[in-house]
Amino acid sequence: MTDAHLYLLPEPAVEAFAARYGGPALLTADERAQLARRRTPGARRRYLGARVLCRYALSARSHRPPHAWRFRTGPHGRPEPQAPADGLRFNLSHTEGMLACLVTETASCGVDVERTPVGQDALRHLPRYLAAAERAALAAAPPAARPAALAAYWVLKEAYLKALGTGLRRDLAGFAFSPPQAGPIELTDPAGTPAAWRFELLHPAPGFVLAAAVEHGRGGRLHRTLLTA
Repeated sequence: MTDAHLYLLPEPAVEAFAARYGGPALLTADERAQLARRRTPGARRRYLGARVLCRYALSARSHRPPHAWRFRTGPHGRPEPQAPADGLRFNLSHTEGMLACLVTETASCGVDVERTPVGQDALRHLPRYLAAAERAALAAAPPAARPAALAAYWVLKEAYLKALGTGLRRDLAGFAFSPPQAGPIELTDPAGTPAAWRFELLHPAPGFVLAAAVEHGRGGRLHRTLLTA
């Protein structure tokens, strides 16, 4: 079993939180260049917040200070700590209003946070990407519950694919989750080993839904920390 540690940072707290740990000066030259390329203040704030947050979260699980962390990019674009990393793995997600970082020891992990419920455009177009069993469960749900159910399916799929390291390069219809509101979340993936995975679905604040995927996480705990300015 593997425990996981989830760190949540509301976007209104990003500027003060980032400044406390060094702000842009904490980033590498390449990260500062990427920060400068963000076109809007919100995009720059979320990028900076995410880069500081992952350093804080990794340092909280180790004896290394935030400024000591450096990162490499995996084969599918996933950031990983450069060695030595004390065996730690992490994954980041952010949407307008909320940032999240999930940290484990050695086990693959993925996190995705989005706003909920989805809008009508998403409700019309996104179900086509779900597995047949998920589409059927969504169609059987009361109409008023479908926007939130679709958001839950979406973050679960994103978190799992991020944990696998493939991102959306894999067909979303190639695996299926049990209805998120119907008890423990179960995965059916003919190409994977679903018994090894634990999934958590959370609502970290009103209007947000978050999924965490942890390999070898069954029997482990998900520890949550809400950060403020």
